Amino acid sequence: MAYDNTCKYLAENYPAEFASWLLSIDTSDIQVLKTELNLEPIRADSVTFLQIANQILHLEFQTTPKSTTPLDFRMLDYYTRLKREYWCEIKQVVIFLQATSSETAFQTQYVDTNTTHRYRVIRLWEEDPTPLLANPALLPLATLARTDSPADLLEQVAASVDMIEEADERQNISACVQVLAGLRFDKNVIKQLFREEIMQESVIYQDILQKGEERGKKQEALQLIMRLLTHRFGAIEPEIEQQIRTLSIAQLEELAEALLDFSSQSDLVNYLGNISLPQPNRED
Repeated sequence: MAYDNTCKYLAENYPAEFASWLLSIDTSDIQVLKTELNLEPIRADSVTFLQIANQILHLEFQTTPKSTTPLDFRMLDYYTRLKREYWCEIKQVVIFLQATSSETAFQTQYVDTNTTHRYRVIRLWEEDPTPLLANPALLPLATLARTDSPADLLEQVAASVDMIEEADERQNISACVQVLAGLRFDKNVIKQLFREEIMQESVIYQDILQKGEERGKKQEALQLIMRLLTHRFGAIEPEIEQQIRTLSIAQLEELAEALLDFSSQSDLVNYLGNISLPQPNRED
């Protein structure tokens, strides 16, 4: 999740830089769109939608090729939902962060009996680091780019980070660099080039910590709710359990109180049907 949050932070805070890199478009007239889509909701922690003029740039960051729902089908699914809602040109780019030989990282289309859907794939370990090193917002991605000498590349990135004049931006970019560099470099190597206190003071680092704490609290609440329900009603239907897992911490707390009045699993089903369910997490 730290990698997802880092990429999302970069894309949402530096949309013009990503548009320039991926679309060769220089503009500041960019709107970051919500990550929720209509119909049956989906939520994507590592997905960013940027509206540029009359087109949308859909970025999908992948740490690994593993996915319960195949990535190629997800790209088609996102495309149709975006098209339905915004009805404009849509550019889709999947950016694989970590080197892999999986076929998924080399697929650029979804093919079915009556459908072929294409999208662009970038494998960072094959990318020339030069354009990434030239832009402060893309320095974190540069740590994962093509090189014969990873250590030298990391030193170049560190030197470029030190040249960022604005202190807050330097802290946040440095933190993002350290997070993504962890996919390729040993932690001690990273520490030698970057001051740990700078990372701890950054916005992105604090955001990662906060999200981690929230996930821990929610997991505890989920475990308690499921124990109580199983004790009262026996095995819970998988569909119902999945609905419960999409609830927020506040909604789980309300459910814990409400279930005291339930006499059967039907009461639970009716209760869930009468509340607004948040967006469920999407698997990466």
